[in-house]
Amino acid sequence: MSEAPTLAVMQNTLDRQRQAQIKGGEVPASLRIDRLKRAIAVLETHGDAFCDAMSEDFGNRSLDASKLTDIQGAIGPLKDAVKQVRSWMKPERRKATFPMGLLGGRARIEYQPLGVVGCISPWNFPVQLTFSPLAGVFAAGNRTMIKPSEYTPITSELMKTTLESAFDEEELAVFTGGPEVGSAFSQLPFDHLLFTGATAIARHVMRAAAENLVPVTLELGGKSPVIVGRSADMAMTARNVMAGKTMNAGQICLAPDYAMVPQERISEFVSQAQTAVNEMFPDIKDNPDYTSVINERHFERLNSYLEDAQSKGAEIISINPSNEDFSQQEHHRIPPTLVLNPSEDMKIMQEEIFGPLLPVKTYDHIEETIDYVNQHDRPLGLYYFGDDANETRQVLDHTVSGGVTLNDVIMHVAQENLPFGGVGPSGMGAYHGVDGFKNFSHARSIYSQSKLFSSIAKKMGPPYKKTAAAK
Repeated sequence: MSEAPTLAVMQNTLDRQRQAQIKGGEVPASLRIDRLKRAIAVLETHGDAFCDAMSEDFGNRSLDASKLTDIQGAIGPLKDAVKQVRSWMKPERRKATFPMGLLGGRARIEYQPLGVVGCISPWNFPVQLTFSPLAGVFAAGNRTMIKPSEYTPITSELMKTTLESAFDEEELAVFTGGPEVGSAFSQLPFDHLLFTGATAIARHVMRAAAENLVPVTLELGGKSPVIVGRSADMAMTARNVMAGKTMNAGQICLAPDYAMVPQERISEFVSQAQTAVNEMFPDIKDNPDYTSVINERHFERLNSYLEDAQSKGAEIISINPSNEDFSQQEHHRIPPTLVLNPSEDMKIMQEEIFGPLLPVKTYDHIEETIDYVNQHDRPLGLYYFGDDANETRQVLDHTVSGGVTLNDVIMHVAQENLPFGGVGPSGMGAYHGVDGFKNFSHARSIYSQSKLFSSIAKKMGPPYKKTAAAK
């Protein structure tokens, strides 16, 4: 494994990248496309190795799911940027203020590279959330320094060796190591810093970045709600919710964190959730399609949520199709588990779950669900199931969240033409597609004055009170 870098070493790399950026001047589309294609080539060449590395880091992680989410999930945005970058780079014309526009004045915006963008990526989708931001970073003409998670050391080391073999260190550099490396990394005076991870850590990152007035994009999380309307197709709803909740064993910033179901349909939801899990995972303990919890600390944390909820009166329904014994196992697997009738004093309702546990609340009137969402921190995602157009509009108009998926969960993040980001405690700033290009660019305002207006303005200027002699 690589020796942990010091603050001085990382600062030196940043200085060299910044000097190279300045010396290079304009970053042509051809160079941006070349960098994007090199990132794609790393994924296409080493995709299987990345999937194996992630599975080893997790204990077990579905290879098929990793190919879909981490490999193809990163190649897609990079290829889209290759196609679009020339059009994104074109100056954007703006209307000059009256009457200057009538007299030959012209206004435009040119999108200029920021310089060096720092990227702190997380462990839950370590490849996708490292490579996907490169679409916007490289399309915008920047260089980058990356700090991947220490929770996935095998994957992080593989990313370091493969990326640094494809890029000069003055274009891209990867720094592996523990929390001390991450802390030092966040203190560097980048031109922009992207952090993807937990809200608690984001506070430290933002505080460190503020010392150098580094602008930040924070992609965080929170408790993303599922609102199930009375008009919902319950079989489809339960299937989609449980598919999202079991993907990566619920270790997703956008995973449904709790569901709110009409009181009279709760039994139907539970039954359909059980049916859906039985179909997807007829067995779990040794199923290669079912991902393990990342480590023992998180495994114990999730089990403590269940113990706390049960002790406070919740009904726990473990969906375990083959009735397997999980007390003795090689890894850290937890079967999908419903927590019915949760109360607000339970830890599972106070913290982001990040695991295959789903609290299910009931309601009588849709306004109760809206009020509940609004009484809590604004979530990264919000999900509504139903065919009632008026109710859909009511939920959209009276809640605030980073993004929304209707009649499914998570899928708005897969739309490359939609900005992805949070609001309030779930994050700030957004990327993906053209919004990522703009997020990692400086929108430089340029006004070109006309000679005609200058000559008129001269006559209108001082001295304002003309003397008789001057007249």
